Formats: sequence, structure tokens, C-alpha cells
Amino acid sequence: MRPKKNRCVKFNLSQVYFKPRSIPMFKLEEINLTVDEIEAVRLCDYLGMSHEQAGKSMNISRSTFGRIIQSARKKIAEALIYGKAIKIEGGVYKIKNGAVYFCQKCKHEWPEKKLNKCPKCKKEVL
Repeated sequence: MRPKKNRCVKFNLSQVYFKPRSIPMFKLEEINLTVDEIEAVRLCDYLGMSHEQAGKSMNISRSTFGRIIQSARKKIAEALIYGKAIKIEGGVYKIKNGAVYFCQKCKHEWPEKKLNKCPKCKKEVL
């Protein structure tokens, strides 16, 4: 088996854990979503890129991108359907030059420098 190639990720997450509301953590099962999987979701489902465009952005082939996005969507669906927590960590990736942060409220993106508040909507960012 060939070693996995680093996937280029262009943004830093402000949140790495999501869980259903009002269910204590000790009662939840957890699903791990890798950083490269969440980047695939961001590029394809949020930004609307094609698999080919997103693959180029991550420096991987279209077919590899297709496998990553399929895995990510399956994990997200399982978490939503069965009420599981999602933890985002790990994966084979490197932060690409020009990495950005983004605001979950207004979806504004800004360069690598981490700020306490979104420059556009002023929402506090972790």
C-alpha cells in the first residue's frame, strides 16, 4: 500500500467538537471526522466546488477527493441520524500557505492571523 499524500488544508477550525444539545457527553458515542474530511466538506458542500476543483485545491486527485468526501458525508449523516458527537482531529494534511479562519455566523473568511472577533460581523471567535 502506498503511503498517503499530505492533503492541503486552507483554513483553521474555530470549533473541533459538535454534539447534540441537552445530551450529556458521557451518554454520547463519538465519531471522528479528520481535518482533511472537514476541508473536503467545506470546499464541496459549503463553497460549491466540483470534485476536480476541490481535489486541485487539496493537492490530490479527483478520485481521492471523492473517497474523502464520501467518507465525511457518511460520518456526518451517522452522527445526525443517531445523535452522536463529532470530534474533528487527525488526518493526513498540512496547512497550506494562505490558510484562513472563517466565522461560523456570517461565513466571512480572513487570513491566517487569529483574531478574537470576526472582522465583518464582530462575533466572538474561539
